Amino acid sequence: MEKEQALVVRLQNGSDSDAAFRELVNTYKERLYWHIRKMVLNHDDADDVLQNTFVKVYRNIDSFQGNSALYTWMYRIATNEALTFLKRKAKRNHITSEELKEKLIEGLTTDPYFEGEAIQIQLQKAIAQLPEKQQLVFNMKYFGDHTYEELSEILDTSVGGLKSSYHIAVKKVTAFIKEHETFFKN
Repeated sequence: MEKEQALVVRLQNGSDSDAAFRELVNTYKERLYWHIRKMVLNHDDADDVLQNTFVKVYRNIDSFQGNSALYTWMYRIATNEALTFLKRKAKRNHITSEELKEKLIEGLTTDPYFEGEAIQIQLQKAIAQLPEKQQLVFNMKYFGDHTYEELSEILDTSVGGLKSSYHIAVKKVTAFIKEHETFFKN
């Protein structure tokens, strides 16, 4: 935490801001990339959203007040950037968000950066069936291993609401996979 605060001071001070920003990118790029990738499902899109995230962080670092952890603030920016990206992509392609999710999942099988097996594709299909908030909570809790308190700060939602969303999401994912388990037996 002290190291993070020192980094923020360097970023906001301006004298060493370029080196501090490089340090910030190197420290957080992988975690943010995987958070974004779980949302957009495509490597190239995740790279684009990650770049947009860091541009926003750079432009808005002076408005960071330290009310939350720096990485929490950046996760919130990354989340919003990914959601905005997905909405724009659906609109640009004249399709619904649900149709876009289906196309993105179909694209996983041809994505050279996706190393998953059939079960991971089924898991992504199950997650895609969830409402947006449940998707976010499930991905961030299951894959990101965030605490409910961190999620509460990132998503600006109560801990109780997040626990409920995650519990419901797990039930829906489990039911989806059980319903499609014959897929794995073939």
